[in-house]
Amino acid sequence: MGYRHTESQGWRLLAELFQRGKRIFNIKDAVLAAQGLAIPQSQLKKILFNLTKYGYLLRLHRGLYVGIGLLPGQINVNPLVISSFLIQPSAISHWSALQYHGLTEQVPQIITAITTSKIITPSMRKSYTEKKHSQKKHAWKIAGIHYEYKKIKKEHFDLGLEKIWIDEQFRIQITDKERTLLDIFVSPQMFGGMGEALGILENSLSSVDIKKLVNYAIKYGNKPVIKRLGWALEYFGVPNEIIFPLLNEPINYYCRLDSSKPAKGPCEKRWMIQNNLIKGKNETIKNKNSN
Repeated sequence: MGYRHTESQGWRLLAELFQRGKRIFNIKDAVLAAQGLAIPQSQLKKILFNLTKYGYLLRLHRGLYVGIGLLPGQINVNPLVISSFLIQPSAISHWSALQYHGLTEQVPQIITAITTSKIITPSMRKSYTEKKHSQKKHAWKIAGIHYEYKKIKKEHFDLGLEKIWIDEQFRIQITDKERTLLDIFVSPQMFGGMGEALGILENSLSSVDIKKLVNYAIKYGNKPVIKRLGWALEYFGVPNEIIFPLLNEPINYYCRLDSSKPAKGPCEKRWMIQNNLIKGKNETIKNKNSN
């Protein structure tokens, strides 16, 4: 059977699947659509292979495909949906969640998500020599968009998740506003460091439930995160009665405010924080409430 005939069958199959609302579909969906078009099942594997090869389908994993447009590289499905199917279980998080919730004006060309699954990207399968000379982050790249995942513990995954409708067909998981803000203290390096994290928090305080944020931090259970968040909330003027649960968490060692910087700077016993954030050359950030 010639390529043109197979290509024609591929166009018909895609049109039928899309008409059925199957922008993401499995083999069973493809078989049913092919039957409706009198396409022999014996040709289905070859058709799907060619559609994938020439950029009309993306194979997410074995037996699961997403239609990415009628022209190569033309995305037909929202990138947040693709992220949710690429690795399961997963939830939109970090920069992508900040952007969705309107907590940042930056629009990075990257989709970020959390997962409890092992992450193996195509770049991770390269030879040792290729990996050694590559400084890029491991991610999927689809139609110019990077998809990055952060693996977390199972006990942390469900904290602060909500489900949202992306369109009439797809509903996905995403971290809510408060969990997203907590994550900037759990993983400040993903946001450009603790300095950037503090700026994001300051700009977001008027639009979030601070008591819920405090409660999430206690449930998350990481002592340094609890103390850094408490210090930051007090720094930005949040009343003592709201942040008291964070202050009351016992800890017997000092935490660096920015874990990526050297252990230099004044130690604040109230929060057991070593303030090692520096503005300019010599100006140390000081707590607004200190004398």
